[in-house]
Amino acid sequence: MTQLSDQAGEVAIQRGNTLASVEAMAAAHNNWGRWGPDDVLGTLNFIDEAKRVEAAQLVRSGQTFSLSQPFNTDGPQKGWRRRTNPVHTMTDTGTDAEFGDQGFPHGIGGADDFIAMPLQCSTQWDGLGHIFDRGNAWNGRRAGQVVTSDGDQITGIQTAAARIVTRGVLLDVGRALGPELGSDEGELPDGFAITAKHIEATIKKQGASSDIRRGDVVVLRTGQYARTLRQGWGDYAGGSAPGLSFSTAPWLHMSEIAGIATDTWGFEVRPNEFDVAFQPLHQIAIPNLGLYLGEMWNPEELAASCATDGQYDFLLTAAPLPITGAVGSPVNPIAVK
Repeated sequence: MTQLSDQAGEVAIQRGNTLASVEAMAAAHNNWGRWGPDDVLGTLNFIDEAKRVEAAQLVRSGQTFSLSQPFNTDGPQKGWRRRTNPVHTMTDTGTDAEFGDQGFPHGIGGADDFIAMPLQCSTQWDGLGHIFDRGNAWNGRRAGQVVTSDGDQITGIQTAAARIVTRGVLLDVGRALGPELGSDEGELPDGFAITAKHIEATIKKQGASSDIRRGDVVVLRTGQYARTLRQGWGDYAGGSAPGLSFSTAPWLHMSEIAGIATDTWGFEVRPNEFDVAFQPLHQIAIPNLGLYLGEMWNPEELAASCATDGQYDFLLTAAPLPITGAVGSPVNPIAVK
C-alpha cells in the first residue's frame, strides 16, 4: 500500500545511523530539569487541579467506556523476554464450600483466587524507569542508581497512583487515514509510520473536540487491535505494526501532553525506521521527555461512540496500580463522556 509521506519528518531520521539520530533528537527535545532535579513525575506534571476540573466538565451523558483489553491466558504474549499471559488460579471455590472443606461456621463459604503475570502483559503504562538512554534514566539520573534488583527506587509507578485523571482525546488515525490507504475497515496497515502531519490531519478531520492541549492524554487508535479481533493475535506481540514515527518526537515534546497510549503492542511503528534499531522513539520519549506511554489499550467501543456523536474528548481516569518500585503497571482506563 502507498504510505503518505512527511518530508519534514525525514530530516530527523538517518536510517543508517540510529545512534546519531537518537543523540540529535535527545539533545533537541529533552525535559531534564524542567521540574527540578528531584522530579519523579515527568510529563504528569502537566496535569494540575484546573486540568481535572476542565476534564470533569466534559461529562455530558455519563456513558463509560473501558479501554482495557482482557487479562487472561488467551492474551497476546508469546514469551519474549519472559513476558507471558496472565495465569489465573482459584484457591477456594464453590465446590470447596459445598463440601464443607473451608472450616467456616454456620454454612458460610467463599471463593478466593490469585493471578500471576508480568506487569506489561496486557493494557498497561510504561513507567519512567522502564527505558534508559545510553545509561541514563529520566531526569539525567544514572540507570543503575534508579532501578536495582529491588525495583525502581526513585520513579516507581506508585508515584503516579493518584495523578492520571485528566482530559483524554481520541485520535482515530485509522478511521481518518484508512480510506486513503485502501482500508474500508478504518485500520492502518502494519508498518505504517504515523507522522506529525498525519496527527494534525486527523485532528482537523475530527474537529475542535480533538484539539490537543497541555496535560491531555492522547489515545491513538491505529485499528490494529480491531484487526486481531477478526484474525487472531498473530504477531501482535512484537511483530510488524502501525505506530508513531521517530519523527514525531518534536510533536510529543511541544504538545506538552501528559501521556499517550495506542492500541498496539509497542506504541511506535514496527519495523522501526532504521537499518538497525529497537524502539528508538521509546528511547527519546521515556528517559528524555519523561512521557508516560500506554500500550495495548482497547479504544474500539469508545471510537465507535466518538464517530457517532463527534465528541472526541472525555474525562479519562487511568490510574496504575501502586506497586512499589514497579516500572510499569496494568491499568483499566475509563473514559467518561
